[in-house]
Amino acid sequence: MTKLSVNINKIATLRNARGGHIPDLLKAAIDCERFGAQGITVHPRPDERHVRYQDVLNLKPLLTTEFNIEGYPSKSFIELVLKVKPAQVTLVPDPPDAITSNAGWDTIKNASFLIDVIAQFKEQKIRTSVFIDTDLKNIENAAKTGTNRIELYTESYAKQYPFEKEKAIHPFIEAAKCANNCGLGINAGHDLNLDNLHFFYKNIPQLLEVSIGHALICDALYLGLENTIQLYLRQLK
Repeated sequence: MTKLSVNINKIATLRNARGGHIPDLLKAAIDCERFGAQGITVHPRPDERHVRYQDVLNLKPLLTTEFNIEGYPSKSFIELVLKVKPAQVTLVPDPPDAITSNAGWDTIKNASFLIDVIAQFKEQKIRTSVFIDTDLKNIENAAKTGTNRIELYTESYAKQYPFEKEKAIHPFIEAAKCANNCGLGINAGHDLNLDNLHFFYKNIPQLLEVSIGHALICDALYLGLENTIQLYLRQLK
């Protein structure tokens, strides 16, 4: 079964806009699990404009599902992950000032860097995933870094889906086949939503996990968090 990991960054963004502790990020994470989410994802950035490093430390003892920490592997990020020891760390090549993740790794150019970083996590038995596009050479070289999984960057799929869904999904099918042949597990995320998720799930072989935040939290404003999570879970059946 493909797991749904809920990215709670947008809840932290709302909290930070006013200061204080409303909405309560920790309660929201626990509620997501209670409503059926099989994982919680956070992406702490250096400026802490949404999820803060202290949030990550506070979440760890409360969560009962898989905890996924994603971000650029700076020195401070690596130290945080090694301290928290989540189930999974997802490495994203975004610069500190990026509004959101907007590219996958060039695993050829950054091979030695990724090998060194991933080795530190694997030594602590933390599963690693590398955020990546559908370029087959990047996927093949990702396998050489020692990563356990890749996370397919799905923005291009989401943008093209309303117009040509078969064309939109094709490079991701080929990427998934390549990853499977290389022995890599497959995650996916970015702009997946209630409209395009099921078609993606249905066509990607051995999809292990999707990480969804922005669309899911936006839907929850209208539909309620529990109902929204259940609706997303239905798309993965």
